[in-house]
Amino acid sequence: MYITIKLLNGFHKSLLYKINELPNQENTLKCIAVGSFVSVPLKNKYYSAIIIAIHEKLLYTPSFNIKEIEAKSIKLLDMQYYPFLKKVSAYYCINPMTIIKRMEYFVAQQKNISIQIAPTFESEKTTALDSYDPVLLTNEQNKVYQAHKEPINNNVFFPSLLHGITGSGKTEVYKKLLLHCLSQKKSAIFLVPEVNLALQFESIFKNQMPQETVIFGFHSASNTPTKKALWQAITSETPCIIIGVHLPTLLPLKNLGLIIIDEEHDIGYQEKKHPKIHTKEIALMRAQYYNIPILLGSATPSIGSLYQAKQKKYAFFSLTKRFSGALPTIRIAPLINQKSLQKKESSLQTNKKKSRPYFWLTNELFFAIKDRLESNEQIIIFLNRRGHSFFVQCGSCSFVFNCINCSVSLTPHDESILSCHYCNSSKKEPAQCPECSAKKSKFIKKGIGTQQLVTILKEAFPAARIARADKDSSQKKIKWKQTIQDFYNGDLDILVGTQTITKGYHFPKVTLVGIIWADLNLNTPFYNAQETCLQQLVQVAGRAGRQSTNSLVIVQTMQASPLFNYLSEKNYLQFYQKELENRRMLDYPPFHRWTAIELRNGHEKKLIDDAKKVTLSLKSYINKNNLTLRLLGPSKPLIHKVKQTYSRIIYLKSPTMQSCISLFNSIDKSALTSLIFFTPNPLQ
Repeated sequence: MYITIKLLNGFHKSLLYKINELPNQENTLKCIAVGSFVSVPLKNKYYSAIIIAIHEKLLYTPSFNIKEIEAKSIKLLDMQYYPFLKKVSAYYCINPMTIIKRMEYFVAQQKNISIQIAPTFESEKTTALDSYDPVLLTNEQNKVYQAHKEPINNNVFFPSLLHGITGSGKTEVYKKLLLHCLSQKKSAIFLVPEVNLALQFESIFKNQMPQETVIFGFHSASNTPTKKALWQAITSETPCIIIGVHLPTLLPLKNLGLIIIDEEHDIGYQEKKHPKIHTKEIALMRAQYYNIPILLGSATPSIGSLYQAKQKKYAFFSLTKRFSGALPTIRIAPLINQKSLQKKESSLQTNKKKSRPYFWLTNELFFAIKDRLESNEQIIIFLNRRGHSFFVQCGSCSFVFNCINCSVSLTPHDESILSCHYCNSSKKEPAQCPECSAKKSKFIKKGIGTQQLVTILKEAFPAARIARADKDSSQKKIKWKQTIQDFYNGDLDILVGTQTITKGYHFPKVTLVGIIWADLNLNTPFYNAQETCLQQLVQVAGRAGRQSTNSLVIVQTMQASPLFNYLSEKNYLQFYQKELENRRMLDYPPFHRWTAIELRNGHEKKLIDDAKKVTLSLKSYINKNNLTLRLLGPSKPLIHKVKQTYSRIIYLKSPTMQSCISLFNSIDKSALTSLIFFTPNPLQ
């Protein structure tokens, strides 16, 4: 037998080895598979590598000497890894090597580094407190901890859901379980939905756990030395905690003992690029395959997870009390009382000097901000739209500035820059309308974004110290970190942000949260729009009152909605019951499986032809096999053109995921000119 491998030290060429098959090596040989992570000898040292090909015999005579090794010399890191990878690949209808290639980023970042078997961690010791002082768990917290100890000790698949209100101390439960896992000489994966949160938890754990605890961040912000040390820990089976968003679930961890997913409801766990792998799904599959416990935690659990808990497929735990402070009072404030917003916007554009743009702040929110500033208390203002406003329209001919690469309007930003949030192209706002040549003074900026909101607040409260936290600012990591730190230290009065500040952050001095436009995303044409909107609002409301018994959340809305009856965290489970009834009637998840088949092509006509071919093929297969499966589409997505590439989507509803997978696999992909992708359980 021969194997072709690729070293994980950045060496660009593949290497060929011959494996001598000696007696009593059958079990080891069976575990050697494409995609297995192994350690191979090279120049008297062992190096980590990926097997990229296996050959029973060579079909050519090599011009070089092939190094011969015994099967026992190949140190398999995780014998379950490749079979697990094949299981994941079958679910997403992709080749296992597609997932392996996701690790190549990890490989490419380790140039000129030799990864050897015996590591040292002197440089990885944490800067923790001199003495570890564990927090005494409450009865509710201890119940969660005790329930997971035995599954960790005995390697038992134990899926559980922790519904803990904001500020109830879920992190303390996580820390206790992670440390127990390490005490059993096992590693643990801790997942969060954003890199910024991963960095935050890495800091928290390093400062609140014993100094000898080995902790790694493994995500897009991780540096090369960290990745090198992590791989050394993996190859030596050193118990460690690995924190990340997507990547940790793809690591070959032979001694994995626990997976924790915080903010389990968050749609950020589904990757934006194809294949749109959902980290939570992979983590659940891995926990089941490896026979280990997995804990899903959230203040606003997903409908799907709550349903699994109600069906007794997940164990269910609750944290109903805050560690300190109290849940905030919530008030609804209509944004439009007399004049329409459109008239007010138009008047602002034509007579900016005479108008003060406070109509985005209701009287209730305006005076609440004023009151909290006078009391030296902190405020969060939430608006889930970055930029200056939504789009720019000519007031003379109604022309809208759109992106030439994508089917979206350009978003105005400060300094008269028009940007596309999909392809990142930008241009200077022109001096006149390209359609009717009207002057720039005729342009109307519709809607509002975080940049304009900061301007409004600075004009309304000139003495206040105000900063912005959104995707634009978070990309500048040093500035972002400083902003969050300044707000935590009390050096800022008002923090304006998007969804980046709705979860995970603990700001003890915040006593007021203002939500500028609560129903902004409520009418998105997707089955879970109500769920995601409510989760976002409850999460941001939960930033208030962490250490105060007199906190307030003012929710400004354009229209009334029954959804706002559930804004109090105490009412969230009531929303679950109502939403479940609606989904049952329409056969949406969790009652039916929901999948998407997406086609992409740079030529729209070819795309349309391919979409018709696929639809006819699918209908034929459904009828031939008498499947109880519904097909919707093909249709244009909301954003049907991105970076000059067009797309069409076909949705499938079925009682089982396997029937959807079989249906997709029946398509003759070779007859298409378009790329085609399969996404189980797509999110908006």
